[in-house]
Amino acid sequence: MKQFFRLSLCTLGFLLGSVVGAAEVPATTVQAGAAANSTAAAVATGKVTARTPDLLEHIVDVILDLSNVKSGGNTVSHYVICALFLVIAILLRRFLTTIFFNQLKKLASKTETTLDDKLLPAMESPAATFVMVTGIFAALKVLKLSETADQSIAAGSTVAFSLVIFWGLLRAFDAIIDHSAEIAKVKQMGIAAFMPWIKKSLIAVFVVVGTLMTVQSLGYNVSTILQGLGIGGLAFALAAQDTIANLFGSIVVAIDQPFKIGETVKIGAHTGTVEDIGLRSTKIRLIDKSLVVMPNKLVSSEAIVNLSRFTQRRVEQVIGLTYDTTPDQLAVIVEDFRGILLADAEVDPTSVMVFFRDLSASSLDVWVVYASREADVKEGFALKQRMNLAIMRAVAARRLSFAYPTSVMHLDGPVAKALVDGKG
Repeated sequence: MKQFFRLSLCTLGFLLGSVVGAAEVPATTVQAGAAANSTAAAVATGKVTARTPDLLEHIVDVILDLSNVKSGGNTVSHYVICALFLVIAILLRRFLTTIFFNQLKKLASKTETTLDDKLLPAMESPAATFVMVTGIFAALKVLKLSETADQSIAAGSTVAFSLVIFWGLLRAFDAIIDHSAEIAKVKQMGIAAFMPWIKKSLIAVFVVVGTLMTVQSLGYNVSTILQGLGIGGLAFALAAQDTIANLFGSIVVAIDQPFKIGETVKIGAHTGTVEDIGLRSTKIRLIDKSLVVMPNKLVSSEAIVNLSRFTQRRVEQVIGLTYDTTPDQLAVIVEDFRGILLADAEVDPTSVMVFFRDLSASSLDVWVVYASREADVKEGFALKQRMNLAIMRAVAARRLSFAYPTSVMHLDGPVAKALVDGKG
């Protein structure tokens, strides 16, 4: 299967090279027609401008010179050297896959990091394919073919090598991103939830850049192509501006990390648990178990309250006592409240504040503030219940009473006199 893939890759490169060579024929024909006299003169004098050889072709020419093969046609020596290139490529590929990479994998297994354990298997197939592509095109360049065939092989080798190199880089890039995603998940980083679509986005950008560089290496003007796509891209952007806004909103959420999956948040008027964070929207399961899907552009523009990231649970309340409480009794009950709070191990002692604060219309108000050591909501409510019961017991033990709203009505005049006399 791997050999079939490598042969298919070489065939694809050769076919693309043939297409490129065929595409260049009209331009070459026009130039030849425009300079027919100069071409004829060059042929007559034997001075024909040769195509500049690439690196692989230069290496093949050096090997042929060292082998003392200088014939203008294909001889037995040419076919033998062609076969040798193929055999050497097969043997070298076998050496890479069975010996070289196996030794590297053994060394990688002894290291602390797991990145090399992922990177080496990812690079094995591209490296073996690169060797086979080199051997195949080197063998083709040994043979003396027509100028059109040489141009097709040159263009095909450019495409094939570009594909193999970018395939290897893509495999390495993919392994590095997967390794980063694992680290983020182990460390429980907020960006871990965004790693799948970050990986897809970066790979898409990588493929586009690789394609443009391959096209540029074939002699095409990439800037012209991009200018042609500019008008279509502008129209597409106008038509998909909401989608693009949501995409940028998801990027903002990924960078700021205001919440992650499983946390309870309040966004605008919605309070619930985050179930999914996508490229276009964020799904929140509300308290009543209904599901709301919020566009990411709205999420990024709203104020977000993360209810799962409390460091403590703070309680503030006012205890109202009746006006028949004496100053001495009030001073004692304030100290009782403070002692109750400080005696509980789950209360943060630095947060405790108990003071006789107000003389309200119908009560003497004692201000009580404290915070729990833990942020768990259930433990916070349990602590508050325990403190409330202890405060009620302390008030009952001092024979005091809680105040409640009361009002006194003063009546005067004939109506009041009639009521007092019972004549009303």
